Amino acid sequence: MTRSQRGGTPSRAARRPTRSSPSSNTGAGDTVDPTGKGSAKRARKSPKKRSGRRVPLRYLLPCVLLLALMAMLMLRGYVHSEILADHRVRPPVSNDRVPKDILKGGPVIDTRSERRRSLDVPDYELVLTFDDGPDPRWTPKVLDMLKKHDAKAVFFITGTMASRYPDLVQRMVDEGHEIGLHTFNHPDLSLQSKDRIDWELSQNQLALAGAAGIRTSLFRPPYSSFSERMDNRTWPVTQYIGSRGYITVVSDTDSQDWQRPGAAEIIRRSTPERGEGAIVLMHDSGGDRSQTVAALDRYIPQLQVKGYKFDTLTGALKAPSAHTPVTGLGLVKGKVWVTLVQVSERTTSVLVVALAVVGVLVLARFGLMLVLSLVHARRVRRRNFRWGPDGPVTEPVSVLVPAYNEAKCIEKTVRSLVASDHPIEVLVIDDGSSDGTAGIVEELGKDLPGVRVVRQLNAGKPAALNRGIANARHEIIVMMDGDTVFEPSTVRELVQPFADPRVGAVAGNAKVGNRDTLIGAWQHIEYVMGFNLDRRMYDILRCMPTIPGAVGAFRRTALERVGGMSEDTLAEDTDITMAMHRDGWHVVYAENARAWTEAPESVQQLWSQRYRWSYGTMQAIWKHRGSLFDRGPSGRFGRVGLPLVSLFMVVAPLLAPLIDVFLLYGLIFGPTEKTIGAWLGVLAVQVVCAALAFHLDKERMTHLISLPLQQLLYRQLMYVVLLQSWITALTGGRLRWQKLRRTGAVGLPGAPTEGAVPQQQSGERRPVG
Repeated sequence: MTRSQRGGTPSRAARRPTRSSPSSNTGAGDTVDPTGKGSAKRARKSPKKRSGRRVPLRYLLPCVLLLALMAMLMLRGYVHSEILADHRVRPPVSNDRVPKDILKGGPVIDTRSERRRSLDVPDYELVLTFDDGPDPRWTPKVLDMLKKHDAKAVFFITGTMASRYPDLVQRMVDEGHEIGLHTFNHPDLSLQSKDRIDWELSQNQLALAGAAGIRTSLFRPPYSSFSERMDNRTWPVTQYIGSRGYITVVSDTDSQDWQRPGAAEIIRRSTPERGEGAIVLMHDSGGDRSQTVAALDRYIPQLQVKGYKFDTLTGALKAPSAHTPVTGLGLVKGKVWVTLVQVSERTTSVLVVALAVVGVLVLARFGLMLVLSLVHARRVRRRNFRWGPDGPVTEPVSVLVPAYNEAKCIEKTVRSLVASDHPIEVLVIDDGSSDGTAGIVEELGKDLPGVRVVRQLNAGKPAALNRGIANARHEIIVMMDGDTVFEPSTVRELVQPFADPRVGAVAGNAKVGNRDTLIGAWQHIEYVMGFNLDRRMYDILRCMPTIPGAVGAFRRTALERVGGMSEDTLAEDTDITMAMHRDGWHVVYAENARAWTEAPESVQQLWSQRYRWSYGTMQAIWKHRGSLFDRGPSGRFGRVGLPLVSLFMVVAPLLAPLIDVFLLYGLIFGPTEKTIGAWLGVLAVQVVCAALAFHLDKERMTHLISLPLQQLLYRQLMYVVLLQSWITALTGGRLRWQKLRRTGAVGLPGAPTEGAVPQQQSGERRPVG
């Protein structure tokens, strides 16, 4: 989720480190760690000169991770027959070109070295064959039955299943069974080219080599039946298979266990007449094989009593083993292949489970937001609602405006404050501006009462705010950014919650002023949906994570108790809010305290701003991690607020891009209709939440038209920014402060033209000097 608008006075740390704190507002050349403490030793080291231009790790690693994820997902789709699989089955054709001795011959067909012969299994020899495995559920049960009754069999495995379950293939070999190929993806080979047939065989052998270290000369085509049903399309395939060194094995006794006719019927269909030998077709994969397992437990001992022997194919034919050991490079390739498949399977399985868990939590959070936001709105909008027993707050307040190079915006900001209907003093703290910001305010102060300027060398926003607190004259202190404008009622609405002596800080309602562009409209949706519902929910739960830098108010006593604005993190507003909770103060949301701020108008500026926000939030969470184990209000915040912020602002968004990766995969390779339906369902939930937020905030619904596009594009940018913040934190990378370029175009809705002083009604404003 997003967090509240932070504006900003950047630090001169981008040019030189400050003396007060080595980690204050870290800039270029200053290393940032998650604790915000920095490293003096690292700072003393001069950067090494490097030849050439290197791609920073925080840019390279996200690309590598994305490519690795896509590769694993594609590999998983390949071995699950979702990619490159051909599920077509050709209907039978005539068999006039198939040799008669093949049609009337046995189920073992040898066309190697231009031979053309077929073989039958000797009398009282039964060769049990199992197709389509190995299956993790049914193959072990089949093997157990064979072991129980001392019977051998032939397993015709697919490469996809062998790659996923190599341990079962190894068990087959270890227990004396024979392995045959059943292609890799189980296509109808009569519809495939020779290149595709070769590929199916080689990939199947690769999987077998990786699983058991062998190769085999036995092959059974998918969708095969008896030799008498071979036709003009399957016979050429059989000949080609023989030219590649394989013996084709069909069957002459079909249990038809895939129909699940019952164990007794399976036994009847699998029993040959008059002591004849047979190759019996069964399955150990592809569906529910419980009847097959039950039938084996009765079938094998019944026929053993009649004198039948259950052997492998080569054992029954008294032929050399079909298995050949694989060594050297072939074995290495097989092992590497199986390892890659296993890594892909396990990684994607973990990610799917993680996404499912996060999805449930996110939907639960949406539900909680909807309920609690309605509860909050109903509570604060009651006619008889009062913040405290002493009535409305009318005492004057100090408004602090930290400013660094805000010449384009500062006049509108100051004039909007002077038009306030609550008694205020305006204190602009110029943080070493080089564009004449302080001079503009001084000129305004000549005509506008209650406006003062405090100058200081560039030391960063926290230092500027602390300087302002020291020079402020009143107990209630309002903080805002130099690029923000207030409505006349903003300050009055913002300070009313201080009628409750338990309230230490109040979050206002920051709104995007420049919402006419597409990127501005997306941020507008983000602010209204994310901040409106979030703050209402957090207010009810008493764990508000952030007082927005654009519009927030504090009790001076509370600020002094927690030590003022800290320079430990790049998110001083989140840091001070968490400190307030830990000190036992209530932090609430004033929905009518609206402030209009200028949001970034380019992707580069948006990236820079959100990168700092995300990184600063991580620092603040790390700094206040001790609250998890505290008692009282601090412990309550640590065990309620801190997990919520960590999960939904740091962890869950990091996994959210996976949703879009799986969405893209599902659209291309998976069940397209179900994928689109699922995405539309999630979008519908977001639309409902956004519509409620816009309704509560009295905003026009027209901007929600761009919500679907926002989910596809804008959201991805935020996720990549968060991932980059994670990488910076984990690798000790350097985070630069970047001053956002302001246009000064944001004003109040329906405000007079630039430079005009808003008209005030007599008696509405009492400037405080």
